Amino acid sequence: MADGTATTPAHPSRIALFEAVRADRSGPLAIRLLGLARTGEPFVRREAMDLLTSLHSERPWPEAVEAALTQLGDPDDEVRRRAAYLVGRSGQAGLVLAALGDTTDPVVRTVLARALGPAVARLRSDHLAAVRFLAHLQTLQDAPPVRWPALDAALLTESREAALHLTDLGHLWGRVLYGLGRERHTHALVARLLADPTTRDIGAGLAREACHNWRAAPVTLLPLLAQYRAQGTTSELEKALRTALISETARQVHGALIAELPFTPSPKPRRSPFADPPTYDSASAAALLATKPVGVIRLPHATAIFSALLDAGPLTFRQAAQLYNLTFHHPNRMQAECAPLWLRHAGPSVLPRLLALMTPHLADYTVGEFYLAGLARMGRVALPALPAVTAIIDRRARIPVNDSTPDGEMELDERLLSAALRARHAILTVVV
Repeated sequence: MADGTATTPAHPSRIALFEAVRADRSGPLAIRLLGLARTGEPFVRREAMDLLTSLHSERPWPEAVEAALTQLGDPDDEVRRRAAYLVGRSGQAGLVLAALGDTTDPVVRTVLARALGPAVARLRSDHLAAVRFLAHLQTLQDAPPVRWPALDAALLTESREAALHLTDLGHLWGRVLYGLGRERHTHALVARLLADPTTRDIGAGLAREACHNWRAAPVTLLPLLAQYRAQGTTSELEKALRTALISETARQVHGALIAELPFTPSPKPRRSPFADPPTYDSASAAALLATKPVGVIRLPHATAIFSALLDAGPLTFRQAAQLYNLTFHHPNRMQAECAPLWLRHAGPSVLPRLLALMTPHLADYTVGEFYLAGLARMGRVALPALPAVTAIIDRRARIPVNDSTPDGEMELDERLLSAALRARHAILTVVV
């Protein structure tokens, strides 16, 4: 642990340690690890606490929780925080509440309170603002609308002091408001928090969370963020502003305002669902397909290959069988790319079957762009799919996706929205 290899993912030292402790949690290595969490150097104690947490997460380990309890008063701040996290992961509300009552350390108490879940609601009179904030927030999450105003006021009162120990307060607050569907209230609250310099960073954090959750938030909040940034920037304001600028709609609506910003927005370039392929003629396309099995289920540049053949005339029986397998084998990018080609080959009678394959995947963040691009290629004949496309466009909340960062997830939703808008335009455009 002294050289850090025991906490390096996939390192042989870590693997060997885990295997030994898994095999015998009362063995010498496990006992040594428990001891290092209490008596090692600060760096070693931190690493030991992380290892105990990982091992406890795999399978409950009471001795690890006991070791963490003894370290809630450790001289090292980070050891105390990690120990509190492990105690919180014990899943024993009574134990966590008892630990809360035995310590005055605000960092430890905040970590423990966050781990309590619904049980934290009973701590609305705690002496620490961060704990009171978490308690009010939990109460709001389960409260009827008639109680919202009083709880909103309590949260606002506690937020300034609570932010000293809840660095992601805006995220926590925003998630609860999102779960309650309180979009407009969130925007109003952001404006109020931004207007006060002492709560401006909280407002920026809440604004960023709103942009992650609702599509209209960047359009509404970007002018406010830019206004207060001009009065003096902070890292939280910068992050919120850059998040808002991920929205293509916000960039279009507020183009003049963005041009005045002291930095150049750098949204990620739009991914092309179907990149520019090599050029094929019917002879080169036929020659390439002749080297592929009839049961082919993956074919780079399928659109260019089969388009060249279809432009020249009907497909052969073997080529049609290949296109059929590419289209109907499995829901994926290949199916999305080949569905318009199968429509060209087989004619309008297959349209209902193709749309039944395509429309369930339009909101899938991994392949939805490709299916929407496929509908766009079909054009007006894909009119029966318009309600499914419009449903994506009309969403107020973002489509749930899974990416490494909230900004990355927002970008994925933005790309799906752009692809849906292009598909709708193509479907409604009358070719003259």
